[in-house]
Amino acid sequence: MDSLSLYEISCFAAGFAGNLFAFALFLSPVPTFKRILKAKSTEQFDGLPYLLSLLNCFICLWYGLPWVSDGRLLVATVNGTGAAFQLAYISLFFIYADSRKTRLRMVGLLVLLVCAFALVAHASIAFFDQPTRQQFVGAVSMASLISMFASPLAVMGVVIRTECVEFMPFYLSLSTLLMSASFAAYGVLLRDLFIYLPNGLGVVLGATQLTLYAYYSRKWRCKDTSAPLLA
Repeated sequence: MDSLSLYEISCFAAGFAGNLFAFALFLSPVPTFKRILKAKSTEQFDGLPYLLSLLNCFICLWYGLPWVSDGRLLVATVNGTGAAFQLAYISLFFIYADSRKTRLRMVGLLVLLVCAFALVAHASIAFFDQPTRQQFVGAVSMASLISMFASPLAVMGVVIRTECVEFMPFYLSLSTLLMSASFAAYGVLLRDLFIYLPNGLGVVLGATQLTLYAYYSRKWRCKDTSAPLLA
């Protein structure tokens, strides 16, 4: 009983820590939207990353719910919070979009996103029983997470080419590493491949970003930081 209690406490601690570090990631676009609010325009910013993040949160939220996976509530809470943030960002992006065409594009993509999630959710309930349902949704969520973790690779390429870390904020990279490490530990404790594998890749990515940051921040100081690329 003691070992079981310790196991449960360890799982909760790892998952809760992951939720806290993820919260810092969800707040990372705030400077972008402060700029949008001040300018009353989305300027050159693209809303697609927020839509893709929303789809990822929806799918991972679905994976964490009891009728798909038992004992994954902390996966559901972090992605439910993430979905709320993304919806807020998308709403602001829609309000301050520069043209009607941009708004229509955002609405079209949002409808497509909701349909894609609804298809995954319906298929998992209609065509799969446990444990196959968990495996199906887990595979989809893992693919979605890996694609999200891979997205900063382009920014890392920019850092290497320009030898400038202005495009890769330190605290964003640190939050990625800490969140991924926490959820990787959570997945290992639960023996859940669909959690620890993509987050293990996130640990590698976060560590690589911090290594690049340490190397290039010493080698080169950015001359112009007046207009950083905000994620």
